[in-house]
Amino acid sequence: MGKMLRESVVVLVALGIIAGALYPLAVTGVSQAFFSHEAEGSMIILDTKVLGSKLIGQPFSDPGYFWPRPSATRLVPYNAAASAGSNLGPTNPVLIELVKRRVEALRAADPGNTRPVPVDLVTSSASGLDPHISPAAAEFQVARVARARGLPQDVVRALVAEQTEGRQWGVFGEPRVNVLDLNLALDAFTER
Repeated sequence: MGKMLRESVVVLVALGIIAGALYPLAVTGVSQAFFSHEAEGSMIILDTKVLGSKLIGQPFSDPGYFWPRPSATRLVPYNAAASAGSNLGPTNPVLIELVKRRVEALRAADPGNTRPVPVDLVTSSASGLDPHISPAAAEFQVARVARARGLPQDVVRALVAEQTEGRQWGVFGEPRVNVLDLNLALDAFTER
């Protein structure tokens, strides 16, 4: 029995060192060496000021900006420390009411827009932090943003097209638009 206990303790300590120290150090070292920007959180920095992360959604509500998917995090929207989906099923009355209110808010912000509202503008992603919207969700907002900024719709539409990312490696996922990148591109264009 003493031998078994000693062997168990040795295995426990060895696995603790390997899994608790050596492996995390190796992964951190490789990520810093080959993917330092991503390992640092993919921060977007402008004039030494951190504007946000390319990987986490940001709240925008001004009509002159594109709006992201709704956040599912409670209390503080887009809080990475509280990442989680809402876990509300499609027939849940709470989700149905949330979606109705979000559609009403979008219609109130752009009363002339009678197009169907893309689902990603009224439902949160699984993490509640998604920084992307679909090209259809961006197109839905073009008229409102163009009007608020005093720009022709074609100019705003061209910025959306420029900021649209394709499928990952040409195969995985769907085309998408990073909302923070798009809004920064809009700001840069209007500052010219």
